[in-house]
Order: sequence, then structure tokens, then C-alpha cells
Amino acid sequence: MKGIADEPQYSVGLLEGGMALCDVIDNHIYEQTLSEKNAFFVADLGVIMRQHVRWRTHMAQIRPYYAVRCNSSAAVIEVLAALGTGFICTNKSELELVQSHGIPSEDIIYSGVCKQVSQIKYAAKNSIDLLVCDNEAELRKISRCHPNAKLLLQVSTEASSQDDEMGMTFGCSLKDCRHLLERAKELGVQVVGVRSHISSSCEDDQVYVHAISDARCVFDMGEEIGFNMKILDIGGGFSGSETQLELINSAVMSMVDLYFPPSTGVSIIAEPGSFFVSSAFTLAVNNIISKEVVARDRQDQAHDDPSPNDEPEFQYFMNEGVYGSFASKLSETLIAAPTVHKNSSLDVPVFSSSLWGPSGDDLDQVVEHCLLPELNIGDWLTFTQAGAYSLGQPLCTATESPPPPVYYVISSRDWVPRREFVEQQR
Repeated sequence: MKGIADEPQYSVGLLEGGMALCDVIDNHIYEQTLSEKNAFFVADLGVIMRQHVRWRTHMAQIRPYYAVRCNSSAAVIEVLAALGTGFICTNKSELELVQSHGIPSEDIIYSGVCKQVSQIKYAAKNSIDLLVCDNEAELRKISRCHPNAKLLLQVSTEASSQDDEMGMTFGCSLKDCRHLLERAKELGVQVVGVRSHISSSCEDDQVYVHAISDARCVFDMGEEIGFNMKILDIGGGFSGSETQLELINSAVMSMVDLYFPPSTGVSIIAEPGSFFVSSAFTLAVNNIISKEVVARDRQDQAHDDPSPNDEPEFQYFMNEGVYGSFASKLSETLIAAPTVHKNSSLDVPVFSSSLWGPSGDDLDQVVEHCLLPELNIGDWLTFTQAGAYSLGQPLCTATESPPPPVYYVISSRDWVPRREFVEQQR
């Protein structure tokens, strides 16, 4: 595997000669086992490129704007910038990061829900004009600090289920839109479109159908008041599944053709985040902290005779938890069971297990239940689908360990045609 220099912050390893991603993980685990036994990520940049191809295949009429907060690593930003995506930023540091990669200001949307005055002024100074707004207080701040702003009015969407109410938390209601549009007109601020807030856990394509229908109502209000409404942002909620993408595309495009046909000149955009990066990253951690054996609770205390199949349950404490690389668990994201990185026979017994971070906090439970063979301190676990909301700074300093390093790789089949591929995708 040859190292390919990319930028000072990181390098990219080229997989060639039959070397696979699992070989890279094996090599780094071996190195870490001989030294500090720190957790680490391995990221395949080719996966991001292939996800972009899937997007262009199934959502050709919808331009992706990558949600930077999902994964702000420089390599991810560079690859997606080369592929011609736009970017959604929530704060000044994300705006600066994206600008450092030469992204034109017209391809950046500043979407912070509650923006600091200083950061609105920063956007104005750097000609970042597309801003999201969902209430009158924000509207007044923007009118004072960025009079040339072009607003996307954020509209709340129906939750996809009774258990998923994230979409109802953000955005103004449909009945409040006219008031905000009228206030914007009075303050002299342009409104150019609508943004729908859709939860990242959304699995119901009908949420997108309702969002587009509501957007048409807001477009009609805005045009009646005198705004040139030209951007429809259908939001996020894209998990990375090709099946989900096909279902959403089928539902969305029929509504787009009905309410926003090409003759209207409206640009349709979306905000995939996890879709691009989740499957590109694998996280390797080890159980260097501790393990405990706990008695499994009886399912039926009325039984006088204990079951001969009663077995212990293991609690394993890892060197990464929800205040670090598994921060997405705090937003109710399900962390999939890991794979044990060691050779074991197929008939090895498995036990009910739970996985915990190092903090000792009751909230620091990474996986509530999974079946694993009995592990020993020093054994490694690998978590796939680890690229979303996992690379930020630790939320607490329960350990002195720095954030896990990221080792970037790309296969020769993805690297060799990279320049031609990028030119075709632009």
C-alpha cells in the first residue's frame, strides 16, 4: 500500500496488489496492539464517490448539498467539493472549513437555527447570502446584519411516526409562514425559497410528499407577496440505503413534476449527510477498560425451578463511548452490533452482552444488547457504518486519549479514473 500525499492534514493510502480494507484494519490493529491500543477509523474515500454515483443515478434532478456537521473531516469535504456538491453549514467554523477548499459562496447555505450576530456578519462579509430562517427574531437579526441575504424559509414537517417527532421541533408551521413572509417584505429581506426539516431517522417517504405539498403553498404565498421563489430544499433523512433512495425518488419526483415542473425554473436541492459518509468509515475499538459479569434478570419469577439455560450476561467497557466516537447514540441513533476481530471457531458459544464507554455514566451505553463470544481485555471490535456524527471533538474528557486518528484509503480502481470521473460528475 503506497501513501499518496493529498494535503498537509492527511494522506491517502492506495489499495493495490490485492490488498483489501480488512487488511488495512488488520495492520493498524497489529500496530496499536504493540503500542497504546487506541481506537482508530479507517475511511474508504471510494465509497463516498460511489455513493455520489448512486445519488446521480436515482436523484438526477436534485442537487445534493452535503450537511457538514455530519462529518467535517477535510478529506470528505475535498472529495465532495471535487464532485460538485453544495454544502450546508451550521456555524462559522464549518463555513471557514468549506471556504478553505475553494467552494464558491453561492454553493454554501448557512443553516444554523439560532445564529450569532457575529456569524451572520461573517456570512455577509464573505458573500454567503443563502441563509435559513424560521422565526421573526432570526429574521430581524438577519435584516440588521445581512440585508443582502436570500432566505430559505424553514417549514416544519409531519413526523414519520409517533416515535419520531424531530421534524416537528424545527421550522415554522404552515399557518405562520404568511406572517413571516409579510415581515420579511416589510424589513426588505428577500425570501427565495423553502427548506423542509426532515429527521435523519425518517423512513416514511410520505413525509417528503407532504413537505413538497406544503412548500407549494408557501411558494404561492411568497409569490403573492412579491418574492421570486426559486429554491426548494427537501431536507435530509437519507440513510444511505439504495432501496430508500429509490422509494423517496419515486414519491418525490411525482410531486415535483406536479407542483414544480421544469417550466417553473425552481431548483430542487436536498441535504444528504449520512448517505455519503456513514458506510465509508469503520471504527476499531478495544476493551481496554474492564469487563463485568452480571446475572441475567429472571424472565419469570413465578417459576420455582431455575432454567438450566440461565447464562451470565457480560458488560464490556470500551475506550470509546457516547461522549466520543459514538456521540450519535445521544440522538437516539441505533449503533449496530460490532464484529469481533479475532479468529474463533464457528461453534464458539455466544452470550448476551452490552457495550459501554469509559466514562462510568449511565448514559454511556453504546450497544444495549448483542450476542458476542466471551471477550478478554485487549480484544478488538470493529463497527461499520461509523462515518456519521462520530469525528467531532469529545463531549467530555473522561479519558486523556485524543480523538481517534483516521486512516484514509482508496482502491486503485477508484483512484486511477478519479480525474475523469470528477470531470464527468461536475
